Amino acid sequence: MTGPSNCAVVDKPTSSGSSEPSGRLNVVLVAPEIPPNTGSIARLCAATQVGLHLVKPLGFSLEDRYLRRAGLDYWPYVDLHVYDSWPIFLERNPSARMHFFSARAARTYLQASYAAGDFLVFGCETKGLPPEIFDAYADSVFVIPIDSPHVRSLNLSNAVSIVVYEALRQIGVI
Repeated sequence: MTGPSNCAVVDKPTSSGSSEPSGRLNVVLVAPEIPPNTGSIARLCAATQVGLHLVKPLGFSLEDRYLRRAGLDYWPYVDLHVYDSWPIFLERNPSARMHFFSARAARTYLQASYAAGDFLVFGCETKGLPPEIFDAYADSVFVIPIDSPHVRSLNLSNAVSIVVYEALRQIGVI
């Protein structure tokens, strides 16, 4: 199977030729729904050399024109991994050190201690993390604070960007 711009999309070797997750950081999107968000996140991952892991079901085809457009011509530079389900993701990444993000968490993402190789896990745009994941990892769930009572959550691609850059700052990359 191939993805945007012929980037290999598999849950084994990716376009980088490696089946290993990124040594820098890894972004995990669980059941993403909106192609432009995922495309923008892919572009961020290419720019920061962060691995991108997509956990199905996806709300779009990896051939979607909006996904390709948002990722521009950077798809060949994305270390992309796709999994058929959350259990398969866990099976393929048994020693993954994970941080989860949700608008329903109590602790801020600034309280997390990030390390190289960590997996930053985000839920889908309309529902967030599935309850079974949120509950299973409750001690590792963080929030990006929102100051306005009129806003429920941030756009997924914005949220991922905020957390990725804080994690990169903490691990000394930027």
